[in-house]
Order: sequence, then structure tokens, then C-alpha cells
Amino acid sequence: MTKQEKIKQLIEMQKKFIETEQTSGVSMKEYFKPDEQSELHGYSEDYMKIAMDIVDEAHSEVGSKP
Repeated sequence: MTKQEKIKQLIEMQKKFIETEQTSGVSMKEYFKPDEQSELHGYSEDYMKIAMDIVDEAHSEVGSKP
């Protein structure tokens, strides 16, 4: 997956999260420790992994170290 595709995926994840938050609300517990049946299960971990992949790619592109 390219960096642009990852960025697009993050934006889509953000849109879905905002929609969920606006329609039904999201408690801190639901965000940080959602049930397995929750729509947010794995969300923060997946989001962080994709975001860190983008950061690592950006560092590689400019030759810096994270």
C-alpha cells in the first residue's frame, strides 16, 4: 500500500469515527478499551500502526531517523 493510500485510509477511518461519535457518542472506555463486538474494536491500534508507517516512510524519504 502506498503512502497516499495509507493517508486515504486514515481519512476514511476518521470520517467513520466522527460519524459514530456524532450519532451514538463514544466514551473514553469505548475508545481505549472497546468490547470485541464494538465497531471501534481495534480502531486505535490500527490507526496508530498506519500512522506510524506513514511517519517511518516520511523519515526514509528525507533520510532522517525517527
